[in-house]
Amino acid sequence: MVTPRFFPQAGGVETHVFEVGRRVAAAGARLTVLTTDVSRALAPREELEGMEIVRVPAYPRSKDWYVAPAIGRVIAGAGADVIHVQSYHSVVAPLAMLAARRNEIPYVVTFHSGGHSSGLRTRARTLQLRTLRPLLEGAARRIAVSDYEARRFESVAGLTGSIDVVPNGAELTLPSVLPAPVAGLIVSPGRLERYKGHHRVIEALPHLLSRVPEARLRIVGNGPYEPELHRRAAGLGVADRVQIAGIPPADRVGMATLLASASVVAILSDYESQGISAVEAAVLGRPIVVTDATALHELVERGVAEGIPENSTPEAVAAALEQQLRRPMVPTPQRLPTWDGCASGVLRIYRDVVEAWSCAS
Repeated sequence: MVTPRFFPQAGGVETHVFEVGRRVAAAGARLTVLTTDVSRALAPREELEGMEIVRVPAYPRSKDWYVAPAIGRVIAGAGADVIHVQSYHSVVAPLAMLAARRNEIPYVVTFHSGGHSSGLRTRARTLQLRTLRPLLEGAARRIAVSDYEARRFESVAGLTGSIDVVPNGAELTLPSVLPAPVAGLIVSPGRLERYKGHHRVIEALPHLLSRVPEARLRIVGNGPYEPELHRRAAGLGVADRVQIAGIPPADRVGMATLLASASVVAILSDYESQGISAVEAAVLGRPIVVTDATALHELVERGVAEGIPENSTPEAVAAALEQQLRRPMVPTPQRLPTWDGCASGVLRIYRDVVEAWSCAS
């Protein structure tokens, strides 16, 4: 599996690679996670949960382009049966696909699409996809994590052939005793980027506090938008009601405990390819308010979450949160995805690819 970032860095792709990778390794596959290290401070090689982790230098240190020339050399010497490219956003993806093609190794691509706080970068991704189209067309299989994502890539990238849908899992390691919900506690999980919508919950707080005096907000994540979130909370006079702190990605008990403590979970992101945090909250039976757009709309349709329009005012956000605080909607989701199911789906694709490649050879 080739991914721009991996643990100890946190994020959705990192979690996917960890959860799927360790299950694939436990099933008997010899799995290497090839990733980058812009810091040059992490171990070049280590073992984790049955996976071999290989890190190569990437440039520049201050950007998320992840130009890593050594990726081609590692792939050429890996002796791999399949290369799985995890996410298309950085320079890592074309380097890995080109190396796989050059060494006549079949490759699979999981898109892992996401939003971006920069409008320019968001618009540039359409051009990026079209530029990558020849390499994406050459993939043995292409994987999306939701029906929404599959439809988007079929239309935006103009890809021929089908796209497999293999949802991420939504399992948490539960504490021995789950805590009771804390009255008025709103939890907003996600990386601290503008597009994740944490600021929309902060802006709704003054309106909500006039009707629910005990309301307070816990933002869970790390990222570059944290100083701005603190400034907004202070400017609106609600800094004493807002706590911002991440939870280490390996602390699954800690995350489950916090989500279980929420009276309502808010995910007001501009873009989600699936909405794992919402599904995790649903597993715990917590009321959820989401932006009714992108893949989050599928959760609204399935009864997992209450949706509000993308352009909702702070007053409307406050009203939706108040409704869930006073008359919580217990999620009635259909069958929820699991990491075991995700790993099984990925393994089936690997086996199909290896078999088809062997027959063609």
